[in-house]
Amino acid sequence: MGSILATSRSFSSGSVDLVARLAERGHTVETGPSDHALDALRPLLATAVGWIAGTGPVTAEHLDAAPLLRVVARYGVGFEAVDLEAARDRGIIVTNTPGANSAAVADHAVGLMLAVLRGTTEGDRRVRAGDWSVLRGRELGSLAVGIVGFGRIGQGVARRLCGFGSRILAHDPWMSGEQIEAAGASPFDLARMAAECDIVTLHSPGGATIVDRDWLASARPGLVVINTARPELVDEDALAAALRSGLVSGFGADTLVGDTSGAASPLLAADLAARVIVTPHFGAQTVEAVDNMGSMAVTNLLAVLAGEAPPHPISTKA
Repeated sequence: MGSILATSRSFSSGSVDLVARLAERGHTVETGPSDHALDALRPLLATAVGWIAGTGPVTAEHLDAAPLLRVVARYGVGFEAVDLEAARDRGIIVTNTPGANSAAVADHAVGLMLAVLRGTTEGDRRVRAGDWSVLRGRELGSLAVGIVGFGRIGQGVARRLCGFGSRILAHDPWMSGEQIEAAGASPFDLARMAAECDIVTLHSPGGATIVDRDWLASARPGLVVINTARPELVDEDALAAALRSGLVSGFGADTLVGDTSGAASPLLAADLAARVIVTPHFGAQTVEAVDNMGSMAVTNLLAVLAGEAPPHPISTKA
C-alpha cells in the first residue's frame, strides 16, 4: 500500500474507474503535471511507491526525489523520455502499454485518408461560407496505399484497408517479406514507395526523416501523405513546397514538429489549408484506448508492487 503518482492527463478518464481499482488495493492516487516539472513533482515523488507516467521526461533527478519508488508504469507505448539506465541503477522497474491504442490510431489514419481524399474539412468550410460548389475526390478502394512501419498500428491499417479493396504495400526493416505477406500486404522498397503509391501512411517509430526532398522528388503526382506517428518523419519545409507545386495533393497528420517545440509549422500556412488536415495529437484518444492504456498501466504497476513480474516490462532490476 502507498501513494501512486499519476501524471497522464487522461488517466482514469474513460469508462473504467482506475482510481477506485487502486483504492481497492489500498493505494491513494495523487495527480501531478503532465510536463513532469520537477519542482511541482518533488513533494509528490517523495512519498510515491509507483508512478503512472505521462509523456514528460523521467530523469535521474526525478528518480532521486523518489526514495520509495519501485515502478514507473509508462502510460503509452513510447519510453524514450525515461532514463532507463537511471531506473535500473536504482532498482526501479519500468513498464509500458504496447498495443493499447493501436486500434484507435489505425482508425484515425484511415479517417485522415478519407478526409483528405474527399476534401471533407475544406467542403465544410465552404458550406459555412455559403459555397455549395462540388469538390471531386478519389475513392480509397481504387488506390495503392504504402504503409511505412508494419507493427501493430500498420497492420491494423492494412486490415481496415482490405475492406475498401485498396492495393496494400508495406515496408518494415524489422520484418521479412514472408511476415509482411502473412499480415496482409505486399513487401515493398521504401525508396520506390512515393513513385508507386497514391497514399503513403507513416507508422515507423521515428529517429530518421523519411519524407524529404529526395524522396518527394520521385513521387507520383497527386500523392497523399499521412502521418500519425512521429513529427520528425517529415521534412515540413520540403513537404510544403511539394504541396504548393501540386506534386503532393494532400497531407493529413496528427502531429507536427511544433506540437513539441512550439515552432510554427510551414504546413499550417493559410494557402495550404485546403490540402492539409491536422488534428491535435488525439489519434489515441478514444474511450477504449484510454481504458486499455490505463488498465494495462495499473496491471503492470500492481504486479510490481506485489513482488510479481509485470506483463510488459521495459527494464528490470539489475
